Amino acid sequence: MSTLDKYSTINNNSGTINSYSSIVNEKIYSSKHYDDLFKFVIIGDSGVGKSCILLRFADDTFTDNYYSTIGVDFRFKCVDIGERKCKLQIWDTAGQERFKTVTSAYYRGADGIIIVFDQTDKESFNNIQNWIDDISKYSTEDPAKIIIANKDDISNEKKIIKSEDISELEKKTGLEVIKTSAKTGENIDYAFKKLTQKLLIDRTNRILSKGYSLEPPVPVEGRFAPKKNCISCIDI
Repeated sequence: MSTLDKYSTINNNSGTINSYSSIVNEKIYSSKHYDDLFKFVIIGDSGVGKSCILLRFADDTFTDNYYSTIGVDFRFKCVDIGERKCKLQIWDTAGQERFKTVTSAYYRGADGIIIVFDQTDKESFNNIQNWIDDISKYSTEDPAKIIIANKDDISNEKKIIKSEDISELEKKTGLEVIKTSAKTGENIDYAFKKLTQKLLIDRTNRILSKGYSLEPPVPVEGRFAPKKNCISCIDI
C-alpha cells in the first residue's frame, strides 16, 4: 500500500487528524471533478469487518490480520452512477463501547450510514437495532441507511444468522440487507453504489418536487443515455 493510500487516524486524545497522507489524498481528490459529495459512516460491533469492507472498496485489497480501529478512520473514493460522478467520504468507526462518545459525533451530517453485522456472530446481529437507535439519537438529518451482512464467504454450516433471520430483519427495520464478503469482494461495490444511488434518487425527487426540470437524455454512441431523473433505472 502506498503512502497516500494509508488510513488517516483520529487521535482519540486530541480529536485531530493524525495522518499527513490523508490530507494529501484529500487535496488530490479535491482537484478532480465530481458532481456530488456524500459523507458515509460505517458502524457496527467490533470485529464484524468494517475496516476490511472499507479496504476492499477503496483499494480492492483484503488482509486477515485483525486490528481494532482506534477512534475513527476515513477514506475517499469516487464512483459513477449513470452520468454522475459521486465523491464519497467514508468514515470507518470503532465498534467498542468505549469509543462511542467519539464515533457518535461522526453521525452528524452523514448522508448515508452502513450498519454491519457478522453472519457468524449472533450478538452483532442482535445489536443492529441498538445501532439504528443511535442513528436516530445522534444524527442531525435523516440519513439513508442499508445493512450489510458480512462474511458471506463462510460456509452455510458455520453461519449462525440464516436467510430467514435476515428476511425478518428487513421486515422489522424496513431496510435492505445486502450479503457481502470483504474477503472475496462479493457485493462490496454494489452496497456502496446502491446507497449512493438511493441518495441521488432522494436528491432528484427533492429537486423535482420544487418544480425544477432536469436535463433531457443525451445521445451516447448511437443510443440515448438514461435521463438524470431516472437514476433508479440505472443498473449498478
